[in-house]
Amino acid sequence: MSAGYLDAWGSGSATVWVAGVDEVGRGPLAGPVVTAAVILDPARPVLGLADSKALSPARRLVLAEQIRACARCWSLGRAEVEEIDRLNILQATLLAMQRAVAALIPPPHRVLVDGNRCPDLAVPAQAVVRGDQRVPEICAASILAKVARDAEMVGLEEHFPGYGFARHKGYPTREHLAALERLGVSPIHRSSFGPVRARIERAAGR
Repeated sequence: MSAGYLDAWGSGSATVWVAGVDEVGRGPLAGPVVTAAVILDPARPVLGLADSKALSPARRLVLAEQIRACARCWSLGRAEVEEIDRLNILQATLLAMQRAVAALIPPPHRVLVDGNRCPDLAVPAQAVVRGDQRVPEICAASILAKVARDAEMVGLEEHFPGYGFARHKGYPTREHLAALERLGVSPIHRSSFGPVRARIERAAGR
């Protein structure tokens, strides 16, 4: 990671284990929001880390395997559809981030979070705008979260056929919106999101 972040925290000569945290799945109309937390091992670097959105699916899979093998530790967190609808997507995402960080063994000394908001954590944390392009730990977290959520959405296609989850991963594509209109709302759709809520209201004749 950038030495500037460590210097800002005054790490001195002591080893400071920094976790990067990122999320995937804030925008979709269906499925969970998934987060990852990663502490990289400087003795076992992973080359080619980048924002998961800038990588091909095949490259993400390769890097995810390397991250899991070489990182000092990593973990996943999530918030379910029910939590997203009850809390709102921002609060559910922060909750999922808390869960990911809490699952790290050993725990980090510091946390860097992609974006402009940090969850409440037991250790110092800093939000880093465009962190998934600037901080290797956050890049690694974005890759693990993306690979995990994509695989889950592919699996959900078998349980809820016809929506195209394996292709669009729950995002509001034209295909997804057409399927939502044709098939109605599934149990994994987020009823608090506009297009889903509108479909529920149409079905109720409102």
